[in-house]
Amino acid sequence: MNTEGYEVKRFDGSTKRYVRTMELRGDTPDFFSEYERRHARGNVWPEVLEGIRAVGILEMEIYRCGRQLVMIVEAPEGFDWDEAMERLATLPRQAEWEAYMAEVQEASAEATSSEKWRRMDRIFNLYWP
Repeated sequence: MNTEGYEVKRFDGSTKRYVRTMELRGDTPDFFSEYERRHARGNVWPEVLEGIRAVGILEMEIYRCGRQLVMIVEAPEGFDWDEAMERLATLPRQAEWEAYMAEVQEASAEATSSEKWRRMDRIFNLYWP
């Protein structure tokens, strides 16, 4: 367990943050390990990483607590989520990746990334006036 925090990349110019959530299908340590193995450095297919960058996403992080996943996406200020996700769904190997990951996610094999990950609403911000 990381109690030291995580490094955050800084970008030139303003960015927007998107936060999404999804649940994993199973709830055993082996199941969690498999999900994490599929996302470990070097295991995510290069075409998928290239596609994420090609639609304009600057940074993407996924966190897990038990079965619950949280994905945080940083994008440029002018980024259009719906347009980017529609384009992402058409890129090489993306549908194959979604089907592969659906084996361990509470999602259908035919669902796009945008359909699987549910939007989370921000309810608090320390810096609000």
